[in-house]
Amino acid sequence: MPSVYIKTYGCQMNERDSEQVAAQLVAKGYTLAPTEATADVILLNTCSVRDMAEKKALGKMANLAAAVRRSRPDVVLGFMGCMAQSRGRELIDRLPDVDLVLGTQKFHRAAEYLDDLLQGRSSKVVDVEAEAGSQSAIREHLLGGVGGPGAGQAVTAFVSIMQGCNQRCTFCIVPDTRGEERSRSIEDIVSECRTLAERGVREVTLLGQIVTSFGRRDIPVKEGLSPFVQLIEAVHAVEGIRRIRFTSPHPKGYGEDLVEAYGRLPKLVESAHIPLQSGSNRILKLMHRGYTRERFLEILEKLRRVRPGMGITTDLIVGFPGETEEDYLETESLVRQASFDNAYIFRYSQRRDTPAASLPGQLPDEVKEDRNQRLLALVNGIGGPRYEACVGRRMEILVEGPSKRNEARMMGRSRCGRIVVFDGSPRHRGEVMEVDITRAGSFTLYGDPAILNLGPAEE
Repeated sequence: MPSVYIKTYGCQMNERDSEQVAAQLVAKGYTLAPTEATADVILLNTCSVRDMAEKKALGKMANLAAAVRRSRPDVVLGFMGCMAQSRGRELIDRLPDVDLVLGTQKFHRAAEYLDDLLQGRSSKVVDVEAEAGSQSAIREHLLGGVGGPGAGQAVTAFVSIMQGCNQRCTFCIVPDTRGEERSRSIEDIVSECRTLAERGVREVTLLGQIVTSFGRRDIPVKEGLSPFVQLIEAVHAVEGIRRIRFTSPHPKGYGEDLVEAYGRLPKLVESAHIPLQSGSNRILKLMHRGYTRERFLEILEKLRRVRPGMGITTDLIVGFPGETEEDYLETESLVRQASFDNAYIFRYSQRRDTPAASLPGQLPDEVKEDRNQRLLALVNGIGGPRYEACVGRRMEILVEGPSKRNEARMMGRSRCGRIVVFDGSPRHRGEVMEVDITRAGSFTLYGDPAILNLGPAEE
């Protein structure tokens, strides 16, 4: 059977989509190629959030086409995902060696279209049309699939609960590439989580563009609980699942019911990634974010009151059109007040057909880069001591597997989201255990397994 190699650009949603496509193809008899050099099919799962991600994917495909067509002319080349959705046939016009362009609502048709291409029934396929029900069309899990590569080895898994976004932030192209919000049913998601638990998964991350918007058009509020909190409760009841995370939420979604859920649902770990984007109320308004810096800080205060050990990370954008030095310094100010564990910092990137792309006051790259470096230094300066403060504590971790940097050691993640590396063996995989933290590195902790349970674990 043909072999396939998938390279993924962008976010966790893209990683999950690539896993789904890979699992679908394995189920159809395809094998997974270890590198592109030996693959019969090469797929690039693309991102459109930033210009650089698109440029990387386009450059990669141009290089692949030049190399592959000389020696292996029958190899199928394809784009999937967000850039495929936004550009469509334009990609084949630009790169004629591309055979397949698959949009974000068509991942479940990958095997069908590849079979057509490999067997000569089609010469080119472009499908970026919307398709009702696509959010529930496939749910295969590559690493945890029965009989698949690494069967039974996955300890954590992403569970996609919805597709699309209705928020329409002025800088973001996602509503155009992912479509409007479409949620799966609670029953379907719970069924998937049960299957994962049976395969050894102990932690699930509920995944969506804005997970806190889950079901708001289809599922009524029940006993004061939003659809998203109802979903968390239902997953919480799944036997075998020890931990629940979610990403990415929107600050507007942190109602009292969600804050309160952290205090009464022990499987909902004290870890939150809450995108801020800017600390300037003026810029937040231009971004169409729908909250103020004061409201954002209020949310953090409430979460830390319910769970004092809450680990909080965020997303930040510098260089948004019209951002003055004063606006930027307000972001610095909020970062200091919020005391984030870590932050992902992005330089504003113009995306075509978004309102921000035509705003006045587009900033030069050197200004964006300067603010990016300054903010990065600030975030590191705050996060580093927070990690150092963990030395000497005992933490509960879920062991995920070998450390990526040193396979002779094992790694796990604390409830508040910190990576912990320790001396262990593969038999620890999937265990929830206590570790004494002995030192801190750059956003990584190191420790030794606790031999005696001398007291409650630090979270």
